[in-house]
Amino acid sequence: MRLNKYISQAGFTSRRKADQLIFNGQVKVNRQIITKPYFQVNPEQDIVEIQNHIIKINPKPFTLVLNKPIHVITSLSDPQNRTTIYDLLPPKIKQQRPIPIGRLDYFSEGLLLLTTDGELCYRLTHPKYKVEKIYLVRLRGKSIKEKLKKMEQGMTLLEGEYVFPARTKIIKENKSFTLVEIIIKQGLNRQIRRMCRDLDLTILQLKRVQIGPIKLKNLKPGKHRLLNKNEINTLYSNVGLNPP
Repeated sequence: MRLNKYISQAGFTSRRKADQLIFNGQVKVNRQIITKPYFQVNPEQDIVEIQNHIIKINPKPFTLVLNKPIHVITSLSDPQNRTTIYDLLPPKIKQQRPIPIGRLDYFSEGLLLLTTDGELCYRLTHPKYKVEKIYLVRLRGKSIKEKLKKMEQGMTLLEGEYVFPARTKIIKENKSFTLVEIIIKQGLNRQIRRMCRDLDLTILQLKRVQIGPIKLKNLKPGKHRLLNKNEINTLYSNVGLNPP
C-alpha cells in the first residue's frame, strides 16, 4: 500500500496533508525517514510513525455525525484554550482520532462528519466528487433576490478564487431577516461567508444541515451519533467506494 494512502486509511489526516507530512520528513517507516508518498508499506508488518507516534489502520473504520454548536473550534486543540469538537466526544472515540470532513468555523454551527476512513474524507471534500452541502443561512434585511442570483450564476471572490454556481431558495422573509437555503458542491474555505461578504450580505446565522445523503435531523447541539448501516452504504456509494 502507498504510504500516503496508509496514513489516510489510518485516519491520521487526509491524503493531501499526508503528502505534505512525508515531503517534510515527518514520517518514518521502520524508523527510517521516508520522503516519497508512493513508498510501499506492508500494513501487517511495517511500523509507520508520524512525529514519533505509531499509527495503525483501524480494522473497521467508523463515521459519525456531530451537531457543532457555535463558539466551538473544528480542531484537535486550540492555543487559546477554546472548546474544540474533540471536547464534545467521549474518550473512547477521541482516542481513535476521527478526522473532520471539512470544517465549520467558530461562529458556524450544524452538521459535521468525522471519520477514521481517510479515503472517505478525501472523496467527500474533493470538488471532483461534487458532494452537495446544504446550509440554512439567516441574512439581515430583505429584498435580496438579485444578490442571490449572483450566487446562482457563479462568482469570483475578492481573493481571486472562482466559485461554482450555488442553488438558493428563500425559506422565510420578514422585515428584519431572510432565511435562505444555500446548496454548494465546491466547499472552499469559508465559502458562504466570503460569498456573502462580497455581495454585501450580513450573516446572522449559518447552519449546515446536510452533507450528501446525511442529514442533521433532530440531533441536539453538542451531541453526536454514529451513522447507521443504511447511511454508511449510501454515503460510500455516493463517492464510488465500497462500504467497510
